[in-house]
Amino acid sequence: MSQGPVVCVFCGSSPGTSPVHLAAARALGVAFAAHKIKLVYGGGTVGLMGEIARTLVSLSGPDSVHGVIPAALKEFEQEGRPGTASASDPKATSTVDPNLYGRTTTVPDMHTRKQLMAKEVIEGGPGSGFVALSGGFGTMEELFEITTWNQLGIHGRGVVVFNVDKYYDGLIQWVRTAVSAGFISPGNGGIIVEALDAEEVVTQLKEYKISESRFKLDWSQK
Repeated sequence: MSQGPVVCVFCGSSPGTSPVHLAAARALGVAFAAHKIKLVYGGGTVGLMGEIARTLVSLSGPDSVHGVIPAALKEFEQEGRPGTASASDPKATSTVDPNLYGRTTTVPDMHTRKQLMAKEVIEGGPGSGFVALSGGFGTMEELFEITTWNQLGIHGRGVVVFNVDKYYDGLIQWVRTAVSAGFISPGNGGIIVEALDAEEVVTQLKEYKISESRFKLDWSQK
């Protein structure tokens, strides 16, 4: 049986000041359910992270979501929700209710978290990829790292920003500026693609075209 699509979503552990961001997270969960997409994400149960996980689990069941969280972040990103972790046991494999948030894996550090999430996407079926919902420094760092990995030829999966309420207008403009200034090639300027609603996110992932300007590097060498 062939592997279905797996999508990693980077997003905030905060809800934001406007309800449109939580609504977008819910809409993305609904779209994933409709297209039988599995979610891998940072394992939080608060903010946008919790919203998309709860929505998808409620529609597609616990097997549709895998959260990956460093032990040090469990108190911060899993605080104050039903079924969430206790900071008194940071070494626990998972204390999050899988019937609410899906399967959770606790890892030792940020690097392991990102590697594990990326591995699941790379091994996923057609339509797999990476999506950035609204978020802060951590979301931006994850988005740019996975974009750089695409440019370097480490993976060929789609990279989509879900531009909710013009949240990513500045980032999209920065990419254009970097291209015109000669720091990003015109071809690689299209590695990140924009979507304005949840269905368009899915479509962009399905129709994603790999940039021909990517670096042709061999990452199999030890």
